[in-house]
Amino acid sequence: MFAEDEAALLLGSGREGVELEELVVRRLAGEPLETVLGWVVFAGRRLSVCPGVFVPRRRTELLARTAAARCGPGSVLLELCCGVGPVAATVAAGEVHLSDVDPHALDCARRNVPHGHTHLSDLYGDLPAPLRGRIDVVAANAPYVPTDHLSLMPPEAREHEPPVALDGGADGVDLHRRIAAGAPDWLAAGGALMIETSPAQVPLTVAAMRDAGLRTDVVTDEEIGGCVVSGVRSAERE
Repeated sequence: MFAEDEAALLLGSGREGVELEELVVRRLAGEPLETVLGWVVFAGRRLSVCPGVFVPRRRTELLARTAAARCGPGSVLLELCCGVGPVAATVAAGEVHLSDVDPHALDCARRNVPHGHTHLSDLYGDLPAPLRGRIDVVAANAPYVPTDHLSLMPPEAREHEPPVALDGGADGVDLHRRIAAGAPDWLAAGGALMIETSPAQVPLTVAAMRDAGLRTDVVTDEEIGGCVVSGVRSAERE
């Protein structure tokens, strides 16, 4: 953003005097504007964010749109690696669940998705057993930055967002493999797994889903830089 735009947002925060100066100092120190303000606009909604959590990017709006296309009033949606819950906050579903390993991110997710059920869990590890085999859509913006690329990320992300929300392992898709491998046990018949990835990593994410027996599809949005791989569970459960 331009400095003038950021200044206007800070001035419009409702803070004055010393409080406003503190916000400016935090921003000058490199903290993301979104956590300084306490919110981010995602798909036209203002979502709560707090210092030290992953800030949703605009490209993830494609994941939200793709999930919304498969969800209806009676659908069960699970957002894995949910962070502050951007997908769950914008997708209408009958039953909404959110899972993350970061309790601070889940605090934000509860504010953004008050109707959702939040779970402190390493992927599927601590999800409630009754969800098994009932989920219509699993959506995940799991970390997909290769470990040796973390040092190349902007300081705002590298220094202010948790490494667990950024580090995708040696080739960036370690979490994608784990998510895909576990998905068939949790998806309903005909349910879909959707994972945000990068164009360069599409073959690896696709391979992870195919190895799990899912039928894959890829959608992209060049305008916002979004890329999502979907994997659909067979309509007949084995």
